[in-house]
Amino acid sequence: MPFANFKVPEAALTRAQKEEIVHRTTAMLFEYFSEAARPHTMVLIEEVKDGGYARADEVFVIPAEYRERA
Repeated sequence: MPFANFKVPEAALTRAQKEEIVHRTTAMLFEYFSEAARPHTMVLIEEVKDGGYARADEVFVIPAEYRERA
């Protein structure tokens, strides 16, 4: 079973963007593993709260301009 796990900042993506990631990832994995893998493909999108991750030894907080827009 192919499995893809994306960790993204909380509120950075709209529901539509998450759905697009799921569809595009599934399509990409099916190209590698064949159509038989499609019903067994798992795509997990985890939202990480501000301050819950770091980059280059600095705790990261997403800037307002990168937050989901309705």
